[in-house]
Amino acid sequence: MILIILPSIAIILNNAFTEQVQNSIKNELIASSYSILALAEVDDQQLQMPEQLLNNQFNASGSGLYALMIKADFDKQNTLWSSPSFLGLTVPNNLPTPAVGESRFSKQIIDNKKHLLYSFTVSFIEQQQAFTVTLHIAKDQSDFAKMVAKFQQTLWSWLGFIMAVLLILQFVWLKFTLRPLRKLQKELSQVEHGNQHKIEQQYPLELARVAKQLNTLLTAQKNQRKRYRNALSDLAHSLKNPLAVMQSQGNLTTNSLQQLSLMNKTIEHQLKRAQSGGETAWHVGIKISPIATKLVSSLHKIYQQKQLSINLSIDEQAIFNGEESDLFEILGNLLDNACKAANKTICLQVTQSETELVLTITDDGAGVSEALQEDILKRGTRADTYQQGHGIGLAIVRDLVASYHGNLSIGTSSELGGALFTITFKR
Repeated sequence: MILIILPSIAIILNNAFTEQVQNSIKNELIASSYSILALAEVDDQQLQMPEQLLNNQFNASGSGLYALMIKADFDKQNTLWSSPSFLGLTVPNNLPTPAVGESRFSKQIIDNKKHLLYSFTVSFIEQQQAFTVTLHIAKDQSDFAKMVAKFQQTLWSWLGFIMAVLLILQFVWLKFTLRPLRKLQKELSQVEHGNQHKIEQQYPLELARVAKQLNTLLTAQKNQRKRYRNALSDLAHSLKNPLAVMQSQGNLTTNSLQQLSLMNKTIEHQLKRAQSGGETAWHVGIKISPIATKLVSSLHKIYQQKQLSINLSIDEQAIFNGEESDLFEILGNLLDNACKAANKTICLQVTQSETELVLTITDDGAGVSEALQEDILKRGTRADTYQQGHGIGLAIVRDLVASYHGNLSIGTSSELGGALFTITFKR
């Protein structure tokens, strides 16, 4: 608004000032014409004018104010008289000739200079004969142009100063008034990255309620997840104990034992799937590097006899927006399966961009056949149909990734020759 309204006002003021000055000059020329005509006389069809005029500008050569008396014929102009100030100048050939009793304002070039010209045609009556002449009053526009230029310079200088002051004041005001929003944005970023668990700063009345509601949401969700997981844990124990009693019976057939084992695995799978935080409304950011380091340390101890080499290439700033337990399940199951299938080498690579988080796990084992790669990702595929080294953990990973609206793909590593698992989460 400052950059549009103030210049518009300046243009209007400049136009008004220019028009006012022009009107003032026109009035001056009209008044000068009356004073000259009052001194003019016609004797024997000859124009008689005094040697000196009342306005000294007409008497000084090159003063910038000139007067001419022209008798216009049909095909030429006859200069009857010119003021002493016009001495040494050339009479233009295209001077206007208004009708008797009428006047006209125009712009005229006299000796390569711009002039404002006032032309007025009068008729003197002598012995019943009309003597018609056109009086031309010309004023040099140099002074007018200088006056307008000076006004414009002053106007635009003050306008620039005022605009600069207003813009600075507006910038300072916006910076001050928007500071709480920037502070809230920074706190939300800290919560998302897991550096704090709630909104802690004090905010103005307009934002205090928003901050309070966000804290209420975070607290309520945390408590709800805790109660939910406690209930699921109780449910798991209540189901596993009867199953354990049934499995301890000595008269069970092999088929019955297999079915009870399958029930145990199914319960474990579904409980972990239900505990996933993927569908929650808010996720606190979890750094991936520390969790991956802990998992690798544990896996080295578990698979000590295989003497595996687990290489990590993780962006230190990589953040998983979800539950820490879910990240443990995803990385833990994939790395555990890779340790089972690998011969010597496993690689975990984590990269993060503004739009996505990518986790890649490869090994130098036998890999996963193309047919089985498709079957593993199909919804409802039985976990116990996976080949050696890729068991129930893949079903858990598949469902957890889906709950976070991520994508899991399985292929063959071009570097190690074994399985390639790629997980992509949109940010």
